[in-house]
Amino acid sequence: MFDCHVHAAPDIVPRIGDDADVLDAYRSDGFHGFVLKGHYESTVGRARALSRGGMPVLGGITLNQAAGGINPAAVAAALAAGGRVVWMPTADAHTQERAGLPRLCDRERRLDRRVFAVPPVDPDAQTAADLVLALIADHDAVLATGHLSGPECAWLLDRARRFGIRRVLLTHPSYTVPALTPAEIAELAEAGAHVEITAYQLLHQPGCTAAALAAVARAAGDRLVLSSDAGQPDSPPPPQALLRLVDELAGQGLDRGALEAAASTVPARLFLA
Repeated sequence: MFDCHVHAAPDIVPRIGDDADVLDAYRSDGFHGFVLKGHYESTVGRARALSRGGMPVLGGITLNQAAGGINPAAVAAALAAGGRVVWMPTADAHTQERAGLPRLCDRERRLDRRVFAVPPVDPDAQTAADLVLALIADHDAVLATGHLSGPECAWLLDRARRFGIRRVLLTHPSYTVPALTPAEIAELAEAGAHVEITAYQLLHQPGCTAAALAAVARAAGDRLVLSSDAGQPDSPPPPQALLRLVDELAGQGLDRGALEAAASTVPARLFLA
């Protein structure tokens, strides 16, 4: 199994354990590797230190305010240091603010409430976004759409094709943000994007059910990627969270072999091959 979305301490919110604790959990459960995500800092150095233990651990950068938003310089530095993924804005996306979901500026009131977007929501961001995409293409890294809206995901996918990006992941598109429908997700999958479903959605997303996630999985087809997005103290350990997601979706009549591939060989190929 290969979990392409997990959180660990240090972070600005409590986590179930630190980097080494999470590594030990995956090793104990026989996982092949994982991708360490942080909303507010690059995880490239942390992942590199963990991978010395023999298990592939990958990191990247999320383009929130702490990274300067859609900031090509931050992306260039992260990718040059070995980063494998660039997440578009998450906690500081305009969708996050509109939905009233947590942001760093909620904790530190002296920060402004600036939000970030790409075309067509913010046409002025195209020059910076295009350079970010060019850098991702240069390094054959993964472009993850973050919490951006459906029209922005479609724009990113179109631009990714123009820049020759081979690896695009829709970040939990059925989550509260961006809340895409199965039909919208199917259209983006048919255009070449992989589609993520997370255990976090099953465990914590208001109104989310295994049946709703199964509809998303069917829309994704063979481009489905399952991850944990775990690390919260009130979630199971990340490996167990991902395995639970597989079980719940299998209980909805989906093929278990295909689900296990979506939690192992498909994301490993997306991030490692």
